[in-house]
Formats: sequence, structure tokens, C-alpha cells
Amino acid sequence: MKPFESFLSEQMKTFIAYREQLGYSTKNIRAPLLVLDRHFVQQSDQDAVWQRVFYLKLRKELDLAPSSINLVLYAARCFFEYLKRTKQCHSNPVQDVPPLPTQAFIPFVFSSEQTNQLLDVVCKQIRKDKRYFLGDLSKYLAILLLARCGLRISEPLRLKVEHYRPEERSIYIEKTKFKKDRLIPIPELVADQIDNYLSVRATLAQSHPDSLLLIGNRQEKLDDQRIRYLFHRARKRIGIDRPRQVIGRTIFGQPRPHSLRHSFAIDTLRSAVARGQSAQNVLPVLAAYLGHVEYRHTMKYLKVIDAQSGNRLLNFAGTQREDP
Repeated sequence: MKPFESFLSEQMKTFIAYREQLGYSTKNIRAPLLVLDRHFVQQSDQDAVWQRVFYLKLRKELDLAPSSINLVLYAARCFFEYLKRTKQCHSNPVQDVPPLPTQAFIPFVFSSEQTNQLLDVVCKQIRKDKRYFLGDLSKYLAILLLARCGLRISEPLRLKVEHYRPEERSIYIEKTKFKKDRLIPIPELVADQIDNYLSVRATLAQSHPDSLLLIGNRQEKLDDQRIRYLFHRARKRIGIDRPRQVIGRTIFGQPRPHSLRHSFAIDTLRSAVARGQSAQNVLPVLAAYLGHVEYRHTMKYLKVIDAQSGNRLLNFAGTQREDP
């Protein structure tokens, strides 16, 4: 882990330790603090870092996306607030530094037909050779859980055998992104696929109660890079190869494994509304299923209501950009 090196390095280490004691994850704040630390090292006048103008200049000069610059400012604001609270400085120089306007992000959304095609291609790539069959089947199940249950890519790879409850047709997910556990029901067809996988596993591999549910051919843990590679190979085979595009102040995302989670959330909401249910009532339930702390986070998935509207928006933005 890269160390802090500026004249405030000890205070930064203490700040990180303090946040850990409070139960916060330091993963997302340490990186922007390192950016700040590097600029402190490059600053010849140490007194300047206590002045607001230093951060206004930093905000302008950082060669990062606006959202990343705002993360650096946020980390700096939290850090100096900690120093102020612990009587190590009199004021917070970042307190009144406004964030940059961020670009809107429109995620790529698979249509139901595209999701089905993708899963079909992945399934057909399962090799029947005994050496590869179990590992290929595990990777297929990982992608199936992303598409049919809206899991994050890390979640199926951390599932243990006992986390699957066949009688209830549910899976238990421990310590997600927001340090929450959740128990979710899964579709009958997904449960049948897991049952089939476990039968194959019992024949081809040793099974222990505390072992991972999805394993490779040598009973090793599956790496998420293998899942990403399989996903990208499959989506290219069905003709989806749209790059990430920035048009004006809007970013149109490229298809990636997390897009299956977006698609699941949007399809679930649309289906519920089509059945006459209120979106306002569905969102909290969907948020709990996806493992969000608050359902307002779930609303971010709904910027594009379906794959077709996302494509129309991209086409419209591209046409507007081309106009003189």
C-alpha cells in the first residue's frame, strides 16, 4: 500500500485509522487523499495548503474527470474537518470550495432479448470435456446471477455452499458493498440451474460445507477477470460493441457486467408498473433486493427506462452535436 509522504502524512494516517475505528470503509477516501498528499509534496510553501486559494487552483489544474476532482475535494474537506475537530487547525480551507458540475451518466441497458441472447451464447460456450466442464458451468452461473438476480460481480464469487437455501429458493449474501447482509429469493429457473450445478459438482469435485459455491476446475476461487472476459466475448458475438461515448456533458456507458444489474433493476420496475403497481411502492423493495442502503440510490438506475430509450437518447445527442 502506497504511503503518505507529505508534511501532513502522520495526520493523514491518523485520520484513516480514525475512520476505520468508526466502521467506515477507507477504500474510497484513501486514493483521493494520496492525490492530495502528492500535491502537498510538490508545494514548496507549506503555508499555502492552509489557504482556500490553493484548493481553487488545485481544482482547476487536476487532470481528472470532474467527479474524480470532487472526490479529492471531498476527501480534503473531511480531512481538514477532522484536523479542526481535533484542534490541529483553526479553520477548514476547503469548506467553501464548490464542487465542479459533474457529467450525467447514462448506463448501457440490455433489452430482455439481448440478455437472453447473451446467456444463450455463454451457455453454449460451456465445454463438455471433464477437465473444463465444472469451471465453465460455474462461470455461466455467475453471469446468470448477475442477469437474473441483479447481483454485483463480486457477490456470486463470494457465495458459499451454505448460502444457497434450496428449500426456500433463496441465497444469502454477506457483507455487500454497503457492508450489509441480505437474503433474497431467486427465480425458480435459477434455482434449478444451481441444483443442477451442485449435482455436477458432487460428482466432479469434493464439497465441504464452508467451501465457495462457484469454483474453478481445480476447486480454486473464480477470478472476476475470467467472468469479465467471458462476458465481453459473448456480447461481441451477439453484435453489441458500443464504446463509451462522451457527448456534451453526458457520458453514455459501454456494456459491461454491471450493465446486467442495471438491466435487471429497470426490467423489474417496468414489469411491476405494467402490472399496475406503484413505482413509489416498488422502489424500496427493489432497493432492499439489490442491497442499497437507501432506495434513492436505486433511482439512479432509472435514468434510462429501457434499452430502446437509451439508444434514442444517444442518437439524438449525436445528431445535436453534428449540427452547426
